[in-house]
Amino acid sequence: MDIQAIKNRFGIIGNSPALNYALQVAVQVANTDLTVLINGESGVGKEVFSQIIHALSARKHNPFIAVNCGAIPEGTIDSELFGHEKGSFTGAVDNRKGYFETVNGGTIFLDEIGEMPLGTQARLLRVLETGEYIRVGSSKVQKTDVRVIAATNRDLLERTQQGKFREDLYYRLNTVPIRVPALRDRKEDIPLLFRKFSVDFSEKYKTPSIQLDDEARNVLVNYPWRGNVRELKNIAEQISVLSTDKLVTASDLKRFLPEHPEVNRLPMLAAPQQQSSGDFASERDILYKLFFDMKKDVTELKKMFFDILQNPSLAPNHDFHPADGHVLHPFPAAADIAPQPPVISNAQPIIIQDGKIDHHEEVEETLSIADKEKELIVKALKKHKGKRKDAALDLGISERTLYRKLKEYNIAE
Repeated sequence: MDIQAIKNRFGIIGNSPALNYALQVAVQVANTDLTVLINGESGVGKEVFSQIIHALSARKHNPFIAVNCGAIPEGTIDSELFGHEKGSFTGAVDNRKGYFETVNGGTIFLDEIGEMPLGTQARLLRVLETGEYIRVGSSKVQKTDVRVIAATNRDLLERTQQGKFREDLYYRLNTVPIRVPALRDRKEDIPLLFRKFSVDFSEKYKTPSIQLDDEARNVLVNYPWRGNVRELKNIAEQISVLSTDKLVTASDLKRFLPEHPEVNRLPMLAAPQQQSSGDFASERDILYKLFFDMKKDVTELKKMFFDILQNPSLAPNHDFHPADGHVLHPFPAAADIAPQPPVISNAQPIIIQDGKIDHHEEVEETLSIADKEKELIVKALKKHKGKRKDAALDLGISERTLYRKLKEYNIAE
């Protein structure tokens, strides 16, 4: 069938190569019973493609139903799709047929398939492979002959890697993929669509049709259109009703276009993994990192102070005279200090006595995690006078974990 005739029949506006290719694939696959997966952003018109496939198929005289999987609660979606028996759950006062039974011989369009629960995905996979299903609360296997067309605005392959979508179901649905282009990817069609919507709304509201000047047309074409055709239609309706001047300029148009903030594509920290109540390792790691950073800062200050003592000319303020036994301004003003890269040094602490520099060795404290953990437990017990329950609460662990730690570190209560 001619592509232009398809556009005229279903009210599709545009001549984008990507749109024409998607329509061509839909026409070619319509006469088969292959499962089709339609990909595209929200608002691009994925349901229209499902209607085209059904209308050009041998099932065109049989029922067609569109189901939004994201709009049905998880607890009732099995009953909606496959039906249920009387008394199978609270509120099941009678037997009920599901969509796969009522549209037997026809076509079912499962929109937002990526939102379908995993349990329901297993049931759907069985229908696709064997044509069999079981009502909720029943043990009787029933047969159905339904063609499934699915659609999603999510990346299903990515969701399979996240464990949120069955991989076997993905490949079963993706027999024939159709990608509907976003509106921003078919900019040449935006003026045509806007003119069509403007004429429709002028007839609906009995008002003169609005026109765009050249500058306003450029603004319209270069707008990102996150909501795609649906958003364009809403904007056209707003302008048709609210615009006082029927020749719309760029400034007039911008008043109707919402400002879309730039998407932040900077890297972000991954969410920490959830830990059990008896494990406070993450908090302990944060404390140790804080301790190490503080120690590093102190070491850098020691190094800077030592360098100034060795060479006073390094200090912007030259009132610093160690030999005189007094310090007027031992440190330079903050505004005079140029930013310096961090310096990692093993400099030893120093003491000034009678103008002479006396080096002292630094005694390294233990950095054992086990020793620090034992020390925290002993302090908590001492603080709460040996009461395990209060000590465990203060430490952020369970009383059972505290008892195990007492045994592990041989701590006497």
